[in-house]
Amino acid sequence: MSFDLVLRGGAVADGTGAPLRAADVAVAGDSLTLLAPGAPADAAETADVTGAVVAPGFIDVHTHSDIATMLGEGTEALAHAAVRQGVTVEICGNCGSAMFPAPPHPSPAPDREPPVAGGARIFAGFEAFAAAHAAVPRANHLASLAGHGTLRAAVLGHADRAATPGELATMCALLDADLRAGAAGLSTGLIYTPGTYAGTEEVIALAAVAARHGKPYVTHLRDEMSRVEEALEEAVLIARRSGAALHVSHHKTAGKYGWGRTERTLPRLAGLRAAGLDVTCDVYPYTAGSTSLSALLPPWANAGGLYALLRRLADAGQRERMRRAIADGVPGWENTVGNGGWDRISVAGASAHPGLQGRTIAEIAAGRGLDPVDLAAELLIAEAGQVTIISHSMREDDVRRVLADPFTMIGSDGVPKPGLPHPRWAGTFARVLGHYARDLGLMSVETAVHRMTGLAAARFGLIGRGVLADGAHADLVVFDPATVGDRATYAEPLLPPAGVHRVVVAGRTVVRDGAVTGARPGRVLRP
Repeated sequence: MSFDLVLRGGAVADGTGAPLRAADVAVAGDSLTLLAPGAPADAAETADVTGAVVAPGFIDVHTHSDIATMLGEGTEALAHAAVRQGVTVEICGNCGSAMFPAPPHPSPAPDREPPVAGGARIFAGFEAFAAAHAAVPRANHLASLAGHGTLRAAVLGHADRAATPGELATMCALLDADLRAGAAGLSTGLIYTPGTYAGTEEVIALAAVAARHGKPYVTHLRDEMSRVEEALEEAVLIARRSGAALHVSHHKTAGKYGWGRTERTLPRLAGLRAAGLDVTCDVYPYTAGSTSLSALLPPWANAGGLYALLRRLADAGQRERMRRAIADGVPGWENTVGNGGWDRISVAGASAHPGLQGRTIAEIAAGRGLDPVDLAAELLIAEAGQVTIISHSMREDDVRRVLADPFTMIGSDGVPKPGLPHPRWAGTFARVLGHYARDLGLMSVETAVHRMTGLAAARFGLIGRGVLADGAHADLVVFDPATVGDRATYAEPLLPPAGVHRVVVAGRTVVRDGAVTGARPGRVLRP
């Protein structure tokens, strides 16, 4: 048989967690064949990868890269940060926020959100989303969840109220259509508006639609701080009542009132699995998170959408109300600033104020003689609400506990927007392999690869991916186990990793010796 590429001399980590073994890996089109070491093979290209590990391409189960390839000129480094560390599949549409569906009956009301999200259109449905990506070729593959927040915005706008039976039926119908078309599951972001306005029963009804399609319910819990255990129980209830498999996004116990609670949440998850519940989680290997600045304000501040928020921010009385809410708390609200402080919140992206990027809200406010809430309000107004932040809110021992859990997958939670994005977008997978697996010995390289590949593919229905086996899809990464590691920092967040030699997507080499080749074989996947 003639092959396009043969990788000879490497140690194969096949994605199942099995021990490394010697084998040559051959590629023909988009299909793999495993050969005995040194077996004769006719190939257009043969590469000696002695000393390296050959693994399935990594699957980033949690990204916000829905439009990363559509941001225009000058953003190529953002678009390629994931694939340069070996990620051949990104799963977007997380935290309840997807790029579809658009409102079925757009409202002319001025308080209704415009059909944009971070500068990109909200597409009519999954099919339109996939078609748009097909027109802008990718280096790697993309799959997308359907987002509860986007569904709710399409049907209710950003109203702070329960959905009517008719509205819920419309959301269920839209979700059913997108899951049927190829969305990978249902996601919620129950700390984010408008998703946070929904009660548990609404989410159960939607998760039941996902269950009928055999697709998971993926959730950013309603609270990851002081009420994380209560929020986890809500997710368990939703899974049990709906029949959907449960996947907990970026599991963490953040903020000073949440630190250490992984000592209780992880045994709870293990007990649920032992009792028969299909539940998994993912994690990123950092003690800081990233989100939008507006998400740090109380939920009522965002009611009505962006235009209503900007009007409130311009009102001194409303700012004072926000200040009191942050100081005193609001029942049922995850109060990020109240759990930490403005000195732990730094500006990641503010396109009109690049000089503020990398500095904390507390520092900037003090330099201007402002209260931090007033500074945040002025910045959001000036940036039309588009400000991303980094929140240093977690503790290292909690991160390590979650990483060590055998049912934890790896997700970057990358937010690829211009500015100084979180280094997790460019460093997550190399950091797990280098720092946590090799240097700290938290897991073997075979286990780390399994969490990044086979475990993730099985959870999200990516048949023929995440494993090295005869006939599997030809998505591969070749890395040096002795040198692989992250180089991205908060000051230089897009530095590519060390030790990643080659990345193959659909049988074509898209990264060679750390540099992108220009090949664009990626496509939108339909699990």
